[in-house]
Amino acid sequence: MKFTPFIIALFFVSVANAQIIKPTEPSPSADSIYVVDSVDDLPDSLELYEEQRIADFKEAREVLGESAVMKMFESLGSIPYFGEDYLSFDTVEMNIYGYDYSEIPVFDDSVYIQRIEALAAQTTIPLVFNAHVKPFIELYAMRRRALTGRMLGLSYVYFPLFEETLDKFNMPLELKYLAMIESALNPVAGSHAGAKGLWQFMYGTGKQYGLKSTSLVEDRFDPIKATEAACLYMLDLYYKYKDWFLVLAAYNSGPGTVNKAIVRAGGVMDYWAIWPYLPRETQGYVPAFIAVNYVINYATEHNIYPINPGLLMTGTDTVTVHDFLTFNQLHETIGVSMRDLRFFNPQYTKEVIPANDSTPYILRLPAASALKFVEKEEEIYAYKTQEVIEKEKVVEQVRTVSDRTVHTVKRGETLASIARKYHVSVKNLKSWNKLRKDSIQVGQKLTIYSSGGPMASSSTNSKAVGSSSPKYHTVKAGETLASIAKKYNTSISNLKKWNNLKSDKIRVKQKLRVSK
Repeated sequence: MKFTPFIIALFFVSVANAQIIKPTEPSPSADSIYVVDSVDDLPDSLELYEEQRIADFKEAREVLGESAVMKMFESLGSIPYFGEDYLSFDTVEMNIYGYDYSEIPVFDDSVYIQRIEALAAQTTIPLVFNAHVKPFIELYAMRRRALTGRMLGLSYVYFPLFEETLDKFNMPLELKYLAMIESALNPVAGSHAGAKGLWQFMYGTGKQYGLKSTSLVEDRFDPIKATEAACLYMLDLYYKYKDWFLVLAAYNSGPGTVNKAIVRAGGVMDYWAIWPYLPRETQGYVPAFIAVNYVINYATEHNIYPINPGLLMTGTDTVTVHDFLTFNQLHETIGVSMRDLRFFNPQYTKEVIPANDSTPYILRLPAASALKFVEKEEEIYAYKTQEVIEKEKVVEQVRTVSDRTVHTVKRGETLASIARKYHVSVKNLKSWNKLRKDSIQVGQKLTIYSSGGPMASSSTNSKAVGSSSPKYHTVKAGETLASIAKKYNTSISNLKKWNNLKSDKIRVKQKLRVSK
């Protein structure tokens, strides 16, 4: 993601001009508050740490310097939605400690410990303060405090959605802060590795949890779909590790990396025990999570207030689109701004909604515009400029290509195994490829349509693609839910849901449903 250097530079200037603070916080005592004249004066004093803590703190700062977390955080400078960076909240009322505008409070470690212990008492996630966490507190509360104000403003947009979904799955609500680490709540965030969206899903993982990526629609950018997928992914990881910090580490670097670190640590299932054996990026991941949790909860104490992100998610509503539609049609017929359309619907990467009666799509609009859409829906569909007509033609061509996957047959594969891999039926596979027999050859290329391609609709089989009857698996000795889920390209949570399982325990010869 690109970001505007001069915006970041302005933030540094505003922080660097900080004045000496007045120790006005009612709790804790004034003795625990430092006075700083500039960012360069932030507490690096060696007398504050014992020799080992000095080494840990320096190492943690090195991790921070190499961390993609910081790069993602700084991408907030490029979000155009903030416009003039004005404050929409009553900061005078929120400033209960009487700070001047540019003051930067810095607290003693004992204060951080006390506050984080208070937060830990309210969650099942074992929040702690240590030398690895402190550099990230400095990042969010001091060095990039203006960007934290932006992120805090965006929390008013996305946290209601995150909390509702986490509550639905009975998960700790504090996991909402994970999205701040992943994307800094930048809805169109992208990494060099190819991860996308608020929850930074890679293509393969996103596909495993139902997020489609086509030339027109990127579900990883869809806040609603991606949030649900992230919750399901974390639940599957929790079934495996039974520890939320290990879940976060695996979310960042993958279960394989965490498993290797556990082995190297002597089999200890503890994040801080395996910390030395994790990649640099993952070493900073949990500390950043704890720091964000702390800073957002104690933003006022640090003289940080939310910067208005524009329209809040609670000021919007969703509508169902049943016909091809472009952002321009909506803009020209009911006057909804292109900026709002792009911000709240980043999943439509080409500003086109390729809907039809059999495949409707959801669109988020400002509440007033949503009412206008319902009133004038048919009129909006009918409004077709030459540009819209041309886009329709292109989209129809793209739709066919986007739905199609070409699979090259490998040794040992059969039509049945390929059909199972892509969640389609053998009958459709044969129809799409004009096969009369079940025999196939190594190196042969097979065309597969993921969501009802043109051959599927012309098939004599009236069932939708992938709607074959459920498949079942008989448990063998040594098998676990995890190994069975991997074998059938599904998730542990799906297996438990389909089979009404309340625990991970299964028995030999037990029959399990392994597909919808």
